[in-house]
Amino acid sequence: MGCGELIVLLRKRVRALIPGGVLHLTARDPGAVEDIPAWCRLTGHFLRNAEHPFYDIERKKED
Repeated sequence: MGCGELIVLLRKRVRALIPGGVLHLTARDPGAVEDIPAWCRLTGHFLRNAEHPFYDIERKKED
């Protein structure tokens, strides 16, 4: 899976969460180390844990 696909899937999964819900993600793409934190910063979601390949992303409270 390429970076673009990862971000598209990530967006869909996070949108499906209730506000404050947490997505536990395993991303084996080496680009995830930079892409996931950057995506969280840009979208306002909180990256609770990032120890590649494991990430916990909390959906922001309001969209």
